[in-house]
Amino acid sequence: MGVLLVTGGAGFIGGAVARRAQARGLTVRVLDSLRPDVHAADATPPSDLETVVGDVTDPATVAAALEGVDVVCHQAAKVGLGVDFADAPDYVRTNDLGTAVLLAAMAAARIDRLVLASSMVVYGEGAYASSRGPVAVPPRRPEDLAAGRFEPIDPETGEDLEPRLVPEDAPIDPRNVYAATKAQQEALATVWARETGGRVAALRYHNVYGPGMPRDTPYAGVAALFRSQLERGEAPTVLEDGRQRRDFVHVDDIAAANVAALAWTAGQPAGAVRAFNAGSGVVHTIGDLAEALSAARGGPSPVVTGGYRLGDVRHITASSERLRAELDVPAPVPFDEGVRAFALAPLREAP
Repeated sequence: MGVLLVTGGAGFIGGAVARRAQARGLTVRVLDSLRPDVHAADATPPSDLETVVGDVTDPATVAAALEGVDVVCHQAAKVGLGVDFADAPDYVRTNDLGTAVLLAAMAAARIDRLVLASSMVVYGEGAYASSRGPVAVPPRRPEDLAAGRFEPIDPETGEDLEPRLVPEDAPIDPRNVYAATKAQQEALATVWARETGGRVAALRYHNVYGPGMPRDTPYAGVAALFRSQLERGEAPTVLEDGRQRRDFVHVDDIAAANVAALAWTAGQPAGAVRAFNAGSGVVHTIGDLAEALSAARGGPSPVVTGGYRLGDVRHITASSERLRAELDVPAPVPFDEGVRAFALAPLREAP
């Protein structure tokens, strides 16, 4: 079945991918830095997997990790919106320099199959339409957000917009530092494929949740932040008005999509690059998630704060039809079932 390297394989998503790939008969090796802002201070490598502890930006470490490898699943990344713009150098170093180092080492080792963890954030604001048809909306203005005007409007007519699902061929329009680095990862992988004949599947993750999410960190997803608040007996605090549209997808579904994408790369011609939106296909709001988690734990009702974060987008939900049509993935975990289980599942210890 071959040897698979999972970068970031000791993390939340990477660990789920590594375990699923191993269960499907692949020999799995993990490369992970175990950096303390992601993992608990006393984190140890996965005991049941061969693990190389080191940074993906270090060429010697990456070259050693790639010895004997047939295919790579690249999950290592700094995620989330970040604290402020001072995080930008670390995002670029970890995500973009790390990807460049990995791709250069793969080219040197003649490894030609890659599954890349990308994100729906590369689209910026999602797709919208008004009476005049599809509308590209500019970034939201700080003064509008401060005044509680959260919904984008048609920049020409001023009318309300209808959110739509985003297809994979939509323009890339990153609107925060993390999004910009994920778009650059895809661009680097595309150039690598063209120049080396490699095959790339880029999975644009939606809002991933599930057991093992990191707790109490500004880089965690909103699901983990709500869960952490509920564990402390606090009400989940929901930004804006809670009506932001998202697609919450279970980590088991993302792991399955990665393993299916690995198989996809094996059957493609040299230079093939394909993006896949990786979501559940069902739209919920952030408020829906907070309410479902509170109900499942018997905790206090969410508090909608009206606050906001610059760089957040209002609505982003994408069509996952291509994923289901072209990759051999199981039916997604239903939202209600997955959230009920996640409400009581263990989280990863705080860094």
